[in-house]
Amino acid sequence: MTILKSLPKLVAALAIAVGLAGCGVNNIPTKDQTVKARWADVQAAYQRRNDLIPNLVNTVAGYAAQEKSVLTQVTQARASATRVSVDASTITDPAKFKQFEEAQNQLSGVLGRLLSISENYPDLKSNQNFLALQSQLEGTENRIEIARRDYNSAVQDYNTELVTVPGSLWAATFYKSYKQATPFSASAAAQSAPVVHFDTGTAPAPAPQAAQPGTQPAK
Repeated sequence: MTILKSLPKLVAALAIAVGLAGCGVNNIPTKDQTVKARWADVQAAYQRRNDLIPNLVNTVAGYAAQEKSVLTQVTQARASATRVSVDASTITDPAKFKQFEEAQNQLSGVLGRLLSISENYPDLKSNQNFLALQSQLEGTENRIEIARRDYNSAVQDYNTELVTVPGSLWAATFYKSYKQATPFSASAAAQSAPVVHFDTGTAPAPAPQAAQPGTQPAK
C-alpha cells in the first residue's frame, strides 16, 4: 500500500526530470565537462612536447655546443612553461590562462630557432636521432594545434550556452557558479609547427671579394 501511495509522486518526479532534461537543463554541465576534456587534451599535447625537449637539446648540444645561447633559451623557456601551475580552474581564470598561453608561445618561438640552427651543421642535420626527434616534435606541434582548435570549439559551444535561452535561464538559477571559459587567442605563429628549410643540394655562390689596393680586377 505504501508503494502504491508513493507511486504518483515518483511518476510526477520522473515527469518533471524528463521535462527539465528536454528543456536543456543538463546542457551547461555537459558542455562544461566537454571543455574540461578538451583542456586535458591540450595539456597532454604540451606535456608530450616538454618531454621531447631535453633529448632534443642534448642532441643539438653534441653537434653545436657553440650555440649555447639558443640551447639556454630553450631550457629556460621550458622551465618557465612547466612552472606555470594549471588545473581545471585555469579555464575560467583569464589571468592564469594568459600566463599559461604566453609561456607556451615563448617556448614555441625558441624551439623554432633551435631547429633552424641545424641548417648550419650538416652532421647534425643528418643525425638519425636528431631527425627522429625533429619528426616527433613537429608531429607534437600538429597535435597541439588540433587540441587547441578542438578546445576553442568546445569553449565557444559552452559559452554560447551560458548566454542564450534557455541556457541563460538555467545559468541564472541552477548554475550560478559556472563561469565562461577562456579560449586560446588566434595566433597563427603560436599554433604552427616550427618550419625547417632544408638545403636544396646546391652550394651557395661565393661572395665576391673586394680588390686589394694596388691590384687590378680580374678580367
